[in-house]
Amino acid sequence: MKAIFNGTVIAESDNTILVEGNHYFPAESIRKEYFTETSHHSVCPWKGLASYYTVSVNGQQNENAAWFYKNPMPAAAEIRNYVAFWKGVSVQS
Repeated sequence: MKAIFNGTVIAESDNTILVEGNHYFPAESIRKEYFTETSHHSVCPWKGLASYYTVSVNGQQNENAAWFYKNPMPAAAEIRNYVAFWKGVSVQS
């Protein structure tokens, strides 16, 4: 699977985890130079507290376009250290 933003592959992995229709990429598969952690958070009742990254590629920013769970709830433990995308980031095989 590949995550693409502004024509650039920002993450690539054959080991994503599919949860609620979203592919979660292992943290080591993201190209960290494109990611900046933000102060934004949201809460999922069964996954826990989500943190976010802004994705920046070639001068174009996509605020809070990637999320991850630093300390997920036990039911979502498998996605610890995984990153998912939305808001204009294309995920494709």
